[in-house]
Parts: sequence; structure tokens; C-alpha cells
Amino acid sequence: MSGLLDLLSSPMGQLMIQGVSRETGQPEDKTADVLSMALPVLMGAMKKNASTSQGAQGLMSALSSKHSGGILDDLGGLFGGGVDSNVLNDGAGILGHVLGNRQPAVESALSQKSGMDPSAIANILKIAAPILMGYLGRQTSQSNISDSNGLTSLLGSMLGGQPQSNQSLITSLIDADGDGSVLDDVADMVLGSKNKKSGGLGGMLGGLFGK
Repeated sequence: MSGLLDLLSSPMGQLMIQGVSRETGQPEDKTADVLSMALPVLMGAMKKNASTSQGAQGLMSALSSKHSGGILDDLGGLFGGGVDSNVLNDGAGILGHVLGNRQPAVESALSQKSGMDPSAIANILKIAAPILMGYLGRQTSQSNISDSNGLTSLLGSMLGGQPQSNQSLITSLIDADGDGSVLDDVADMVLGSKNKKSGGLGGMLGGLFGK
């Protein structure tokens, strides 16, 4: 099972970092930092949404049609002439669906953690979201996932597969305080206000890019 860390550390992940960096005009190292925090946030939110039958059905439908993985076939082309407005609009729609009214709070949290302007964070997320969905769609197809139970299991596997010390942080993505909002917990984690042991998500994934 290919996990999220496999994506980030793969040649495809490095191509994504380089392309997003060029597209947004942000340094590669900062772009890598933001993606290493943002992708687990988005996938954690997807897993939370998929815990309901309606949410799982909507996600499965998107993954089996529009987001089946074709975007991954030519990332070089995607970034070659500037990211198409259709991709950016698609990303904005994904973020609105996955994060809802918590999107500004997540962007603000990532901004404070990374030191990058919130508008740049928003642009990075809009580009990364369709790529992440395509990656998830391809994994869903390759694993022959066809129901909500399989989907939530897949999302959990992709978030897992890390050292034990990191798994507790990933688990904390899923509504740590039991109030029904995973995004509140994610924002707190990224800011480091609830879990300072490993520097939040940045500490969890920061070593991935040689820092």
C-alpha cells in the first residue's frame, strides 16, 4: 500500500514540489514544508468526511470519475505552461467541500507555522488538492475499493505506515477533542498549541526533505 509519505518522497512528489514552487513563486524548501503539513491535513479531513455514508458516497463518486488519477500521468505538462484555470477551480471546489468553513482557519494555521503569506498558502492548496485527489483515486482503483468501509480503511492506511512516534500524531488528526470537528484539532496541531512534543505536523514530516 502506497502511503502519503511515499507520495511526498517520490520523484512525483519532488516534481509536485518543484512545480508548485514555480507556479506560486515561493521557495522550494518552504513549499515542501507547507505541502508536508497540508497534505496530511487534507487527507485527515477526507477521512473524517468519509466516516459518514453520505460523505463516503460523494468521495467515492468523485474518485471513480473526475479524480481517477489521470492528472498524475503528466505532472510535467501540468506545470509546464502554468497550471490551467480549470485545475485551480477544481482545487478550490475540493477545498470548499473537504474543509468547508474551516478553510480560512486552516490556511491561517499553515501560514503561521510556515511563515508564508495566507494567500500563497491558498494557492498552494488549490494546486495540491486535485493532485492529492488523483493520487487517492489511483490508489482506490488499484486496491479495488468499492465501498465506504474500504475507502476509510484505505485513507487510514495512507495516513499510517510511519514510525510509532508519528502515528499518534496522525491519529490526533481525527477529532482529538471529540467535538465532531477534526479541523479544529488539525489547526491546533499545526500551530503546536496542543502537541509540542514533535513540533506538530511540521516536526512529524520535516525530516522528509532533508532538514
